[in-house]
Order: sequence, then structure tokens, then C-alpha cells
Amino acid sequence: MLKPGRSSAKPLSVLLGGVFSDAFARQGFASRELVARWAEIAGPEVAEFAEPIRIQWPRPVEGQQTQPATLILRVEGPMALEIQHASDVILQRVNRFFGWNAVAKLALRQAPLSRRRKPKPPPGPDPEAVAALAQTLGSVEDEELRSALARLGASIKRR
Repeated sequence: MLKPGRSSAKPLSVLLGGVFSDAFARQGFASRELVARWAEIAGPEVAEFAEPIRIQWPRPVEGQQTQPATLILRVEGPMALEIQHASDVILQRVNRFFGWNAVAKLALRQAPLSRRRKPKPPPGPDPEAVAALAQTLGSVEDEELRSALARLGASIKRR
């Protein structure tokens, strides 16, 4: 009987690397690093309200020097003015990341960011309601179980 050949598991990043590289290349990104490390590159104060959409490279003209690109950012509503005022700093940070003056201009598009914010956890039950329910659970001997049941009951009654 033949034994199956030994297979080695490959990291998911190796298997999907080409798929993501093609998608980023269509948006003008040479690599996905600018998008993946945006918070490090632009800084947390900028990354909280803006994210890169694409890089637009001008068409090369024969005999002329290559022109720098335009970085297009998606910015949340009223923060566009602040991001516009910080555009010189953002351009310096992006070009420092690339190691050369790759980007000369920023273009802003006002729209909600694609990342989803984590929803706030619902508030806990009212302590008075928990204490009142805990008194009705006198037959439960385990103290931790009694308090857990009281919190559950108060949460259900609150809704």
C-alpha cells in the first residue's frame, strides 16, 4: 500500500499574496505595504480619519523625466480640512517610507472610511436590579452562580 506523500502546510499569506498584489497593483500601489502600514506611516492622528485609496501615476512622456504621483485619500467628512492642512507632513512621511519623492500631491475624497469601528459594549445591568434578583435566588448555594444568574436575569428584564 502506498503512503500518501508528505505535504507541508503553506502560510495563507503565501497562497493569497498574488491575489492581493494584483488588486493593489490595479489601484496603483506597487506593494500593499502603504495600505497595511498606513497608521505607522501617516501617524495615528491622520490614520484615524484618512486612508489611502489609490496612487495615480501620470502617463510617461518620451524624453521627459518621470513625474511624481498623486496619492488619493479617503477622508471622513469634516476632517478633510485638517488633513488638507497637514498634507505637507503626510507627503513627507509617505515619501520617507518610499525612500524617494514618489508622491507630489494629495487628492482627498470625502467618504466614510472602509474600516468598521468596534461597537461599544452594552452597559451592564442595574446593580439594584441585580441585588433584588439575587435575593430571590436563595435556593442556589454557589455564590458565583447566584450572582451570574442575577446579572443575567436583570439584563433580560432590562430589554
